[in-house]
Amino acid sequence: MDQSDTLKDAIREKAESLGFDAVGFAPAEPTPGQRAELRAYLEDGRHGDMAWMAETEDRRSSPRSLWPEVRSVIVLGLNYGPSVDPLEGLGSPDRGVISVYARGRDHHDLIKKRLKQIARWLVEKEGGDVKVFTDTAPVMEKPCAARAGIGWQGKHTNLVSRKFGSWLFLGEIFTTLEIDPDQDHKDSCGLCTRCAEACPTGALTVDNPRRIDARRCISYLTIEHKGDIAPELMARMGNRIYGCDDCLSVCPWNKYMKPTKEDAFQPRSELVAPRLTDFAALDDTAFREVFKGSPIKRTGRDRMVRNTLIAIGNSGDPALAPTAMALLKDPSAVVRAAARWALRHRKLGA
Repeated sequence: MDQSDTLKDAIREKAESLGFDAVGFAPAEPTPGQRAELRAYLEDGRHGDMAWMAETEDRRSSPRSLWPEVRSVIVLGLNYGPSVDPLEGLGSPDRGVISVYARGRDHHDLIKKRLKQIARWLVEKEGGDVKVFTDTAPVMEKPCAARAGIGWQGKHTNLVSRKFGSWLFLGEIFTTLEIDPDQDHKDSCGLCTRCAEACPTGALTVDNPRRIDARRCISYLTIEHKGDIAPELMARMGNRIYGCDDCLSVCPWNKYMKPTKEDAFQPRSELVAPRLTDFAALDDTAFREVFKGSPIKRTGRDRMVRNTLIAIGNSGDPALAPTAMALLKDPSAVVRAAARWALRHRKLGA
């Protein structure tokens, strides 16, 4: 066993001792074609109003564009697999459905804390310099993870693992150490098109796999998009009030997934099938209290109430009309617009 393999084994052992479920090593160069694919995505406008993607294009295109000194990327994955079917709440018109990743504690702080622990240990052991990232930095995480052999980018554009399905949080440690990369993972989607077929809004299409249009994606619309949502898309959102797991949930590779053992990722009871009337009644203070320590907090009260009103409109339940009517004079323009739509859609307020 050479020195690089010995170091890799030590890093894996350290990462696993801190609860990480997957570890891989990638080169600091971008995947062939990665820059061109990012450029095409932005030129097509498929990033919607996520202006930060265009603003960070140069740094995002390659690890070395972000940090010229980096020589190797350590990619780590943490399983957040659910213990129940994420889609089971879609048939309850008076309840909302929240994406699995947001039902527990915010993963960003937890993962970054553990990455820093590994990074400090690595510097003490081997020297060099390090930087740690998880999700919020301009890092192409999924291509890095694929190059590190953790999985491959599926046709839904998310990472797929043979061991964990579509349920891995990712983090990266950039290091100036030269570490031999692992073998990148072969694409194993085959002819499967279940994810595109499951997409409620056509953000994914069978004819154009691995090309998501964020402007039609429910996760983008409910989390990132700050303004009004097109009526055609609202009508397809059902009762998904924060994120959407449809394309992830139907992936056949999930059959090998095991539910997460991480306490922080266990769903909070108030975020599993919440009553739409409860969330619609939140003011800003109550919103901050309910979502303290949750990734949902960054979205803000107005967008969450907007999303909840869309679900009320899609419910077709006249008993929910008074809830929408109470928000017709809300201080937020997006809330008022969603309340009007909810009452008109399916003649809820008739």
